Amino acid sequence: MDKEDIRRSIWRILEEKGEALPPKPIVGRIPNFKGAGKAAYLVKSLREYVKAETVFTNPDSPQRPLRELILRDGKTIIMATPRLKEGFLILNPNNIPRKLYYEASTIHGAFKHGKKLKLRDIPNIDIKIVGSVAVSLRGERIGKGSGYSELEYGILRELGRIDENTPIITTIHELQIVEKIPQEEFDVPVDYIVTPIRIIKTEKSRTRPSGIIWRLITDEMMMEIPVLKELKQIINNKTIR
Repeated sequence: MDKEDIRRSIWRILEEKGEALPPKPIVGRIPNFKGAGKAAYLVKSLREYVKAETVFTNPDSPQRPLRELILRDGKTIIMATPRLKEGFLILNPNNIPRKLYYEASTIHGAFKHGKKLKLRDIPNIDIKIVGSVAVSLRGERIGKGSGYSELEYGILRELGRIDENTPIITTIHELQIVEKIPQEEFDVPVDYIVTPIRIIKTEKSRTRPSGIIWRLITDEMMMEIPVLKELKQIINNKTIR
């Protein structure tokens, strides 16, 4: 199956098995699933998570419980805004009342309680959390097909805020594990798959991209994603710190 066939199969299975949660329809989304909170708690047991001070996360619904736990554990969140339209937000738990951590872990709340970051102000990242539609035991991953997770990784890599060894973790339902996913040069494999019932260390079979693959960036993407322009200027001016 190609990537789109796999996506449609996963969306259908989650719905048919009654494991999909709102927001719906889940087609076209990183699907929310029953047990997302349990998967989030399992992430807490990872040594890499315990040691982490700054965690990069996606903004999708199934990772909301994990974002709340990250704040409760006193760790700083760097969160991508939806479709990277407004770049990245920083959420410092010390600046947010504990009773508002749930709200701050939502997309709306993150904008309310966090603040926007210029690219050069992004701190070093200890762990990257990603949402997924499907993942294989070899670490192959696909999202909803828009490529934003890969762009996030590329931007952070260009800035020197992550490297080849930065752990990448995804939380998913067991039904989202597949045998194989076709991979392209921009795809970024994951190190850990965390479901509501187990943690899987993947058998990564390929290296990660070393940054943005600029020849794949279209003029339309540059117009729609302002942080790509910002990154280009930083690279051209060599002002990365």
